[in-house]
Amino acid sequence: MVFYYIKKYPFSLLILLAVIYLSFFKPPSLDVPRFPSLDKLAHFCMYGGLSGVLWIEFLWNHRKEGIRFQRGLVGAAICPILFSGCIELFQEYLTDYRGGEWLDLGANTAGVCFATCIAWYLIRPWIGKRFSSSE
Repeated sequence: MVFYYIKKYPFSLLILLAVIYLSFFKPPSLDVPRFPSLDKLAHFCMYGGLSGVLWIEFLWNHRKEGIRFQRGLVGAAICPILFSGCIELFQEYLTDYRGGEWLDLGANTAGVCFATCIAWYLIRPWIGKRFSSSE
């Protein structure tokens, strides 16, 4: 079962590992000016990227037998949102150099929702039109 997911979702698993690393490494203290919402933009991009790649691999792997939105929604949207909530709790309660924030969870969720819309309304039709009839 584990090898199935490694074979079918290799890029998603690599991005998941990168998100875990970025969520728990201790960032260096830099005296570089930042704009106020840089952290939220990073959260949006990390989880939007994770969800987007999950959707792409899901759509690609299921292009022949038909794509069910509910099944993809669970794996590519709901699971990343729940995962991000767990990460925020772990940051708050298991580290002394990170903190969990509701706004981070909101940015994560917004990234996942954005990626879901892009995947379902743009990428799914493109994969269906371009690749399902040629194979």
